[in-house]
Amino acid sequence: MLHSLSIGRRAAEPRRLPSQAAYAWALARLTYTTGKPLFDHRRATASRCDYGVPVVCGAVSHNVRVIEELIGRMAALLESLRAAGDPRQYFHATYQRTTIAVAEELERGGFADPEWVERWDVAFAGLYLDALEAALAGREPARPWAIAFGAPAGLPALRHVLLGMNAHINYDLPQALVAVITDGQFDDPVLLERREADHRAIDTVLASRVAAEDDELTAISGPGSLLDRLLRPFNRLGTQRFLREAREKVWANAIALSRARRQGPDAYRNVLAQLEELSAVKVAALMAPGPVLLKLAATGFGVRLPESSGPAG
Repeated sequence: MLHSLSIGRRAAEPRRLPSQAAYAWALARLTYTTGKPLFDHRRATASRCDYGVPVVCGAVSHNVRVIEELIGRMAALLESLRAAGDPRQYFHATYQRTTIAVAEELERGGFADPEWVERWDVAFAGLYLDALEAALAGREPARPWAIAFGAPAGLPALRHVLLGMNAHINYDLPQALVAVITDGQFDDPVLLERREADHRAIDTVLASRVAAEDDELTAISGPGSLLDRLLRPFNRLGTQRFLREAREKVWANAIALSRARRQGPDAYRNVLAQLEELSAVKVAALMAPGPVLLKLAATGFGVRLPESSGPAG
């Protein structure tokens, strides 16, 4: 069914991927251009890291080098995408800036469980980066990413960003959650509430970036038509709304994946295939012309697995 959705797939020659040395160099350049290290390893902040008990956490309680390496990997890939004039650079640059904002919030102590948030953030980003590197090497990524990566180069930068966001949130995010939450933890309502609270805190960071990212994309694509300019405040509000809507569906889908995982590999693969199909259809729908954020406000950003998916075993 979904083979008909392969819109404008790129048949480029396999591209050489950045090396570990390139990651380190890109990270050093980020530090140089911002005028300060991305993290201050000497800082520690108080936060409620253990079921509401205040303890010292923040920058010293998690492995800051892990997320530093992630940002370095992203920076090296961004240089490669920009050098090639690849439109996938628009989502990638937005995601890199957002990842830096999350890292800064980690350092500030803005999460209940910073160690878990970092593991989740790295797992989540890794799913996207693996898909991107597969595509750059000439291999086929999962269907939502194949459609997003195959979008026509002439689409506005905002559309490329939304395609990437949709594939990443709807398809990758439930997988990232089940990668860092065990099935037993899904059955622990106290722990799950802490995880959901940190997810809400992540959404707060994302929402705080909406205006700045809108300005970045306007600088790239221009102010647009009069209608586009009139709709900008509503588009920003719509972006914040669909982040909230998607979060609820993502958690429902993660629970469905957890239930399927308990039944064994075949059940898990079956439910993941359903999620891949739903996500691919949603990404393909964003290709249609028109004010995409208004459409999302009407139809929703997220996808939802059927209630029968992955019954508890």
